[in-house]
Amino acid sequence: MGLFFFCTNIVDDSKSKPKFMQNIQAPKIPEGEKVDFDDIHRKRQEKDLAELQALIEAHFIQRKKEEEDLVALVNRIEKRRAERAEQQRIRTEKEKERQARLAEEKERKEQEEQRKKQDEDAKKKKALSNKTHQYGGIQQKADARKGGKKQTEREKKKKILADRRKPLNIDHLNEDKLKDKASELWQWLMELEAEKYDLAEKLKHQKYDITQLLVRVQDNQSAKGRGKGGRRR
Repeated sequence: MGLFFFCTNIVDDSKSKPKFMQNIQAPKIPEGEKVDFDDIHRKRQEKDLAELQALIEAHFIQRKKEEEDLVALVNRIEKRRAERAEQQRIRTEKEKERQARLAEEKERKEQEEQRKKQDEDAKKKKALSNKTHQYGGIQQKADARKGGKKQTEREKKKKILADRRKPLNIDHLNEDKLKDKASELWQWLMELEAEKYDLAEKLKHQKYDITQLLVRVQDNQSAKGRGKGGRRR
């Protein structure tokens, strides 16, 4: 019974053999002869050893293949990484060149616009100067026709205001220069306010002095009138 079970296992083992072990045959038990179990055991060990060696060899072959695939994968990754870095470097350089061109074009346009504004301002100043000269000539002729009539107080005031009036000329200024211009105008306005206050105080004192002089004149005239009336009596 034990021999039958052992032989059955030998036959069943052949069904689960790997492909690379199909050529390895199990030992056959001779029929009608005396069974040598030692020889069967030795052959069984040789068979197991051959199978183990075949498995080990197949394992190392598969491991070598996997290592080669891993090295190839790492090389592909490094190559792709280097290609992406080079592409990024090229894109960065192109973007820098584009930004430099845009900045240069912007600066050129700003300079061109500033030059045009300066030319326009110069033309406006020249036209205004010509009109001023023309108006001055007309005014001089009118004054000559009037026989050299003196300017009225209103005309004097207009002339003073015209002399003090400062042209803004701020079209070509940037934000910082506009701030400086605003500070300059504010300082000028403060100076005008101070001058206005001084003139108002001066006018107030002059009015007071005139009032006092009038009072003195009236008192003097009243005293003279009283003196004449006393002599008549």
